[in-house]
Amino acid sequence: MRELNIGGLKIPVPVIQGGMGVGISMSRLAAAVASQGGVGVISSAGLGMIHRDLANDYIQANIEGLKAEIRKAREKTKGIIGVNVMVAMTNFADLVSTAISEKADIIFAGAGLPLQLPGFLKPDSNTRLVPIVSSARAARIICEKWKSFYDYLPDAFVVEGPKAGGHLGFKNNQIEDVNYTLEELVPAVVKEVKPFEEKHGKEIPVIAAGGIYSGTDIFKIMQKGARGVQMGTRFVTTEECDASIGFKMSYVNATREDMEIIQSPVGMPGRAIRNNFIEKIKAGLKKPIKCPFHCIKTCDVSSSPYCIITALYNAYRGNLKSGYAFAGSNAYLADKITTVKDIFTELIEDFQTAIKQYQSDSETDS
Repeated sequence: MRELNIGGLKIPVPVIQGGMGVGISMSRLAAAVASQGGVGVISSAGLGMIHRDLANDYIQANIEGLKAEIRKAREKTKGIIGVNVMVAMTNFADLVSTAISEKADIIFAGAGLPLQLPGFLKPDSNTRLVPIVSSARAARIICEKWKSFYDYLPDAFVVEGPKAGGHLGFKNNQIEDVNYTLEELVPAVVKEVKPFEEKHGKEIPVIAAGGIYSGTDIFKIMQKGARGVQMGTRFVTTEECDASIGFKMSYVNATREDMEIIQSPVGMPGRAIRNNFIEKIKAGLKKPIKCPFHCIKTCDVSSSPYCIITALYNAYRGNLKSGYAFAGSNAYLADKITTVKDIFTELIEDFQTAIKQYQSDSETDS
C-alpha cells in the first residue's frame, strides 16, 4: 500500500478508521489504529452522554468529552488522530473549534455540507480539513465555496457509498441503485476534483468509504482512483474498540439477512443490525418522547418514536433491548473478536495477494 498524503501529513498505511458514535470510536480505538500507521478517528457524536459528569448540560459535556478523548488519545500514541464532526449537530461549531484548539490532526465532516468549515481555522492552526461527501456534485460545490470564500481547498475527500453503516447520504431508492455504488462514485469524484488539483497545485486525495472490508476490497477500489480507504465496521470487533462486548457480539452473531435499512429520527435512512428494538419501532410500539438533548438539528421529536442518541448510547453500553447497533453492509462477516494489529496485518497481506493475482491475470491476458 502506498503512503497517503493528507495536507502534508504522511500516513504510512492508507487506512482511516471511520468515526462511529455514540461511543464506538473514542480514544482507545483511535489510538490503536494510529499506532498501526493509519488514522485513528474519534467520533464527537454523543460524547456528552458518556462524559456527562464533566458538565451540567449535555452540550457542554459533549465539548468537555471531546477534549478529554483527544487528550487521552495523544497520551497513548504519536500517530495521527482525527475527529469526526457531523454538520447536522446543533453544536457543530463548538465541536469543530474544540477539535482545532486541541490540535486534532484532521477533522472529518459529513452529514451535511461543511461549507463554513475553513472559517474556524486560526493563523496558527495545523488541523487538516476533510469533508465527507456522497456525490461528485457535493465535492465540486465544496471546492468552489471554500476557494472563493476562504482561499482554501479540502485536504482530501472521503466519498461514502450506500454500503456504509449509520446514517446514509442517499435516498432509499438510491441505496441499491447501481448508479450510486462506490465503484461509480469514486471515479466521478476523482474527475471532479482533478481540475482543482491542477489549477491550484494541491493534491486532494479521494478516500473511499462504505462496504470496504478486506485488503482485496482496498485494492479494487484503488484501481478506481481512490488513494486511501475509510473503514469503520471492520474495527468494531476488536479488543480495542470502545464499545461494550455486547455491542461487538451483535456483529459477530449477525447474519447477512440482519443488515437492515431503517428510517432514523434525524430524517435520513440508516443501516443497522435488526433486533427486537427495531421490530418494535416498525410495529408502532415506540412512542414519541421529550428531547432533553437537542443534539441533531434535523431531529423532529414531535414525530419521532424514540430518541436516536439514547438508543445508540444504550447499544454502546450493551443494552440492545433499548437500542440498536449501526453497522456497514458487511458487518455479518465478523466471526470473532480480534485486535487492531491483527486486522492491519490481514489487510496488508490480503492487499499484497490481490496485487499478485492482478499481475498474474495481466500476464495471462497478454
